[in-house]
Amino acid sequence: MSKLIRVLLTDDHAVVRAGVRRLLEQYSGIEVVAEAESGEQAYQMYAECLPSVLVMDVSMPGMGGLESLRRIMHRYPSAKVVMFSMHATPAFARHALEYGASGYVVKTGDTDDLVNAVLDAVKGKSYLSAEVAHNLALQGKSGGEDPTQKLTAREFEVFRLLAEGRVVEEIAILLNISQKTASNYQTTLKQKLGLTSPVSLVRMAIRYGVIEG
Repeated sequence: MSKLIRVLLTDDHAVVRAGVRRLLEQYSGIEVVAEAESGEQAYQMYAECLPSVLVMDVSMPGMGGLESLRRIMHRYPSAKVVMFSMHATPAFARHALEYGASGYVVKTGDTDDLVNAVLDAVKGKSYLSAEVAHNLALQGKSGGEDPTQKLTAREFEVFRLLAEGRVVEEIAILLNISQKTASNYQTTLKQKLGLTSPVSLVRMAIRYGVIEG
């Protein structure tokens, strides 16, 4: 008898969690042992239940999925984390993989994608939704037209939070950095991306799928 795959499921929408739980538990070898509704809660609960795989949304209120992923991988380097997102944007997938995610699955993809990603994560393999893999390949061929490609994973997180309307003080708290460091990131972003105002930052974020318009 194969070992049961224990999943910690994280999404800020209860309806989504219920649907994903049903989807995963149709496979007899998978059990959702706990649910979290934020990145902060996922980080805390991971330590409590030490799941086989963490399935986590990227965009959630608070510090969000990417920062939670970064903290979990820093504390538990062998953790298996599958990011589950509405964003097929290459930047999100690239930074998730950079932080150590085992897989990146879009919510609009094939229904088998998430189960396959969980099964592959347990085997130590990586899994990308076909749409995400396609977008990453296209971006590679295009010569990097997306300016957010130039950002490190941490810079990208600050960029996303600024685009969502967060101020430097909030970002410092969410990312557990000093206000001076957060402010320095903001300055770096303006220089790297050629931004002249908060409006230009938001427009760029919308254009490249970092936030919805």
